[in-house]
Amino acid sequence: MKLFAFGLGYCARHYIAGSGTSFESIAGTVRQASKIQEFADGKVDAFVFTSEKGDTEIAARLAESDVVLVSIPPGPTSDPVLAKFGRRLSSLRRRQTIIYLSTIGVYGDRGGEWVDETTAPLPATERSLTRLRAEKAWLALANDRGKKVYVLRLAGIYGPGRNMLLNLKEGTAKRIIKRGQVFNRIHVEDIRRVIDAAIAHEGPGGIFNLSDDAPSPPQDVVTYAAKLMGVEPPPESDLQTAEVSPLARSFYDENRRVSNRKIKDVFGLRLTYTTYRAGLEALWQAGEGRD
Repeated sequence: MKLFAFGLGYCARHYIAGSGTSFESIAGTVRQASKIQEFADGKVDAFVFTSEKGDTEIAARLAESDVVLVSIPPGPTSDPVLAKFGRRLSSLRRRQTIIYLSTIGVYGDRGGEWVDETTAPLPATERSLTRLRAEKAWLALANDRGKKVYVLRLAGIYGPGRNMLLNLKEGTAKRIIKRGQVFNRIHVEDIRRVIDAAIAHEGPGGIFNLSDDAPSPPQDVVTYAAKLMGVEPPPESDLQTAEVSPLARSFYDENRRVSNRKIKDVFGLRLTYTTYRAGLEALWQAGEGRD
């Protein structure tokens, strides 16, 4: 198999590090030419791609790929990958599995109630609305011969190099309280495992939620990480008076619990990190957040 990854970011790099040996060749895109040197080991061929420009070699590598992993977010008016390569993909008479990484933000605010893949999306922000449009456009490619499309709606991502242990160590963690608020999370290693499961799946594609088993108040994650580290957690602060960015505050406008039953039933998969506690414990044992 050959892999092409639009967007060699956090999730794609973790996926390649853990599953790259499954592919005879791997190529992908970065936004800046200076980033290409980060792949100087030769395991990944990196090319520049943005909504304004793209290396000419991309089309040829895409045409010979068996798996296409897309983690580039849509722009304000369109998905940059589809805008540039949608027709190209559609015209290819090659069996390809397309994995599109989306967000649970498309569900909008549900007042803390459970949602699953049968729940009608209710995006409340422009960024979630553009995501939903991109999802529909990618799923439409499944109508083309040989294309199988999986839309993976991701919860808040954490893992090595991106977690509350590091936030506490760096002094950026905040214990913000909003009564009844819960957030959903997924460890990047479980994202990797679901991508592998989708590639191996012999059934049709579709939409799948990726979230762990324990939607939880955000302050509980901070408190537990502090307990693992043996430090005092930051003081509690009410959302109304807390100093947070407009983007961070907007996440508190939406409250939902996301079911992951479908990935278990369809893929026969059980998460490695079923709760944030299990994930943080493993990260702490691996040395995250230590001096």
